[in-house]
Amino acid sequence: MSWRRAVEPFTGPDARRASFQLVTTLGLLLLSVTAIHLTLRWSMLVAALLALPTAGLLVRTFILMHDCAHGSFFASRALNDAVGFITGVLTLTPFAQWRRDHALHHASSGDLDRRGHGDVPTLTVREYLAKSPRARLGYRIIRHPAALLLGGPVHLMLGQRLRGKGQATGSKQVASVWWTNGAIVVLLSIAIMAVGWMSVLFAYVLPYYLAAMAGVWLFYVQHQFEDAYWAPHDEWDYVDAALRGSSHLRLPAVLQWFTGSIGLHHVHHVAPRIPNYRLQSCHDASPIFARSPVVTPRSGMAALRLALWDEDRHRLVAFRDIINR
Repeated sequence: MSWRRAVEPFTGPDARRASFQLVTTLGLLLLSVTAIHLTLRWSMLVAALLALPTAGLLVRTFILMHDCAHGSFFASRALNDAVGFITGVLTLTPFAQWRRDHALHHASSGDLDRRGHGDVPTLTVREYLAKSPRARLGYRIIRHPAALLLGGPVHLMLGQRLRGKGQATGSKQVASVWWTNGAIVVLLSIAIMAVGWMSVLFAYVLPYYLAAMAGVWLFYVQHQFEDAYWAPHDEWDYVDAALRGSSHLRLPAVLQWFTGSIGLHHVHHVAPRIPNYRLQSCHDASPIFARSPVVTPRSGMAALRLALWDEDRHRLVAFRDIINR
């Protein structure tokens, strides 16, 4: 069976399922945020613990925005844009700008000659060895697991607030950034005046930071694992990049729900128009997806140490693997 025939029955939105997902996700997020605010009056510890499911709901909100960006959530472009903007504000993400960056990511994932479109910066072994000691140190810092997991959320909070024009940024994208920034300022100002800065800190800032850490890790393990796919542009193949360069992250059912099945990333990269609620069914219906690399939470955490593409061994390696080179 060809990959096109395999994905065709699952492509396209279902307005009823999308609406149900949107209402339940945002409704639960509102309840969770309210619970933290009310709980904070008698227990900071319990309020902090409630930040965990709230963070999960923010991750799920981001996945809904992600589907809107691909036009797979609703059939209407205007409705996708509206929901994408709202969910983008809630996740501090300028929707139109992110949609453009993400489209470039899909078009170039695994292409050695077109790196840099929203991906984690990745050097080949030869490129790394050719750099000065200072440049090597800089690269080692940005690829350190602590920098990725602790620094990544800071970038998502602050780094997306400004964007200059370029290949991925036109006037529409710049406007998206500033409209999003304005909406964030208004909502945070209203929230602080209504419930106080402490409630905003516990009910939103803390959950967002945890959600962003999870999001950085999810995005990382979807393309950064030992047997990942990278190829020069003249050898690069879209389907191979999708099936071999995108992982199948196997998560417990509750985590798969919070992450909107994005762990089935190999299916998503083959056919981005499949909505999140059909990814598992598509995967189960065709054997072509069985050959994609499987990543578990444990192996995904270990993969954070991988930092360089070894051109000779055709795999990602850690810094320690090239110590004598």
